[in-house]
Formats: sequence, C-alpha cells, structure tokens
Amino acid sequence: MKYRAVIKNVDGWWIGWLVDIPGVNAQERTQGRLLESLRIGAVEMLATEVRFDPGATMAVIDIPDDMLSPCLA
Repeated sequence: MKYRAVIKNVDGWWIGWLVDIPGVNAQERTQGRLLESLRIGAVEMLATEVRFDPGATMAVIDIPDDMLSPCLA
C-alpha cells in the first residue's frame, strides 16, 4: 500500500506528514529517518483500535491500482 507524504528540510531538520493518514507526522535529522518514522507512524495509526457506537461497523474499501492516478499507482 502506498501513502503520499509531504516532506521538506527546514533549518537542518526534515519534517513531514502523510496526506492520506491525518495525524501521522514526524521530524528527523535525515530524510531517510523521516521516511522511516512516517512508515512507523502509519503502521501504528492503522493498528489503533477504533471504537464504534452500538450498531455501527467498519467497512474496508479496496481501491484497485488501475483507478488511481498514474502518480500514485
């Protein structure tokens, strides 16, 4: 699975966040460490238990790669 990340270097620090998973952001000294921190954050966020109101359920929606824009596939 692929997620979009916005990353940039600011005053010697690499900062970034995932566009597709709100709340996943990181700051590291190197770009490589930043990307790894974002990966870890995504895994942890997706593993977080989500509580629902009684009667509600969670559905998983699959989006085939051929439906994505060329830059995301």
